[in-house]
Amino acid sequence: MTALAYHELQAAFRLFGKSSAALDERQRRKARAVAKRYARIESLVLSSDEARGVVLEPGAVDKALDALQARYADQTAFHRALDEARLDSARLRMAVQRSLLVEAIIERVGGRVEPVTLTDAEIFYYAHLHRFQSPETRTARQILITINEDLPENRREIATQRMAQIARNLAEHPERFAELALKHSECPSALNGGLLGEIARGQLFPALDAALFALKPGQLSTVVESELGLHILRCERIQPARTLRWAEVAEALRKRLTEERARKLTQRWLQTLMDNQASSQTVA
Repeated sequence: MTALAYHELQAAFRLFGKSSAALDERQRRKARAVAKRYARIESLVLSSDEARGVVLEPGAVDKALDALQARYADQTAFHRALDEARLDSARLRMAVQRSLLVEAIIERVGGRVEPVTLTDAEIFYYAHLHRFQSPETRTARQILITINEDLPENRREIATQRMAQIARNLAEHPERFAELALKHSECPSALNGGLLGEIARGQLFPALDAALFALKPGQLSTVVESELGLHILRCERIQPARTLRWAEVAEALRKRLTEERARKLTQRWLQTLMDNQASSQTVA
């Protein structure tokens, strides 16, 4: 029962972002079904031959408990959720320990996989070049003046006047963009001269996106309004769309393909455990 209660607590949060008691009937059934399935898998994994000799690193349980508690607003909310799930501190600790052991056992099983070689990864790369397309990006800076009718200096009329003066200064001295951003911009990027970094299409508000991708390197936008306020953008440079080179992706791709191979291996292993259990129950 302890394991099932813990997994229901986890399922409620992961599936719906709620405590178990806050779920409606449909959500509760879904969380209970997921919890039952995981509890079954947990029991099978812990009783498997591969579980022998697996131990946790010192402090692993305490670290996991701290991470679990951090999901909640405060200790009161955390302990209320435990009470609703009928878990006390001792039972929770035991459930967390079991869960971490399952992760360690599965990691041990996955670790048996033969690593993907760089040659195999390179074959995959050239067979799937379309997956390694890097979209056009633009390095951009911005100056932002927010609109807030509750603040005298940010009321629409005053904010518009402030931004118009900044635009006039930039028209005369475009090279002072970073300086003026540091002095006037209300975006955190002001501390870095308004630098937003490399921006791909769709990352900004639609009006800003359209303005930025209409600029040439070194050009400034007109004043653009978004949900945040008033903006002036500068396009520093354009990075065209391109295919990432093999050397850029080689090691990361080899690692990802190895992880995918390990994931498939553990899935087959878990399915074998469940199939064997089903067969033994049928025979019995």
